[in-house]
Amino acid sequence: MQDDNLDKIFNSTLTDAEFTKLSKFIYGQYGIKMPIAKKIMLQSRLQKRLRALNMVHFKVYIDYVFSKEGTDEIVHMMDVVSTNKTDFYRESAHFDFLQNKLLPSYINKYSNTRQTIKIWSAGSSSGEEAYTLAMVFRDFLEKYPSIDFSIYATDISTKMLKVGISAIYPEERTEIIPLNIKRKYLLRSKDKSKKMVRIVPELRNRVKFARLNFMDNSYNVNEKFDIVFCRNVLIYFDRETQEQVINKLSRHLKSGGYFFLGHSESITNIEVPLQQVMPTVFTRI
Repeated sequence: MQDDNLDKIFNSTLTDAEFTKLSKFIYGQYGIKMPIAKKIMLQSRLQKRLRALNMVHFKVYIDYVFSKEGTDEIVHMMDVVSTNKTDFYRESAHFDFLQNKLLPSYINKYSNTRQTIKIWSAGSSSGEEAYTLAMVFRDFLEKYPSIDFSIYATDISTKMLKVGISAIYPEERTEIIPLNIKRKYLLRSKDKSKKMVRIVPELRNRVKFARLNFMDNSYNVNEKFDIVFCRNVLIYFDRETQEQVINKLSRHLKSGGYFFLGHSESITNIEVPLQQVMPTVFTRI
């Protein structure tokens, strides 16, 4: 009987009306655009949730999602709906800018004071960006004990946040990391057959992970940051939503602080308090 149900799940399809109901909800609550062209993708991803809940039809699942009992399921639904693509040292020009320009300027600015540089990795996915930042900052600042740093990493996906908190990654994902950095900040699994690595505690302790929805009216963040990374996230939003999100993030960025976007993102024709320093790098004005 259970096998018959599984066959029905694999063969079940999401109707246009069901897709429209879900896509409007996802856009309204999370700002993610879901045009009709993504119907098959959404259907495929949600089938995982139908299997997990032993549900045969999408109608049953959708009714459950919108019921009082299904509140927690919305979190699981967004875990499979949201796109989570990231890598260590992704778009390396940004990390070159940090090492060659920004970090030296912090050394000059804070050389005679005790200071903690605060960085926000917004849309951190599974944590590779946050830990790349931690590697770059720790490696540069180890000669300057009076200057420390902390990283706040947020994402909508609880599944990805769990990966970031565990800080365990396949060894093949770390090939791009420079060898000297690997030796300092990565621990190999004791089980050689697993070919997994873990970020060292020294860096894990500097990164705090939390769930955050960019569509919230305001962000429950009680501090101002020196640097905000929000890369390759806004491409999933329309221009109006992009403007709203950047403005909300900018409220938590210090005057003169730096804002980083992804290589295919821009602030052209939107009203935000940012001034370009170089392509995809801006300061708060």
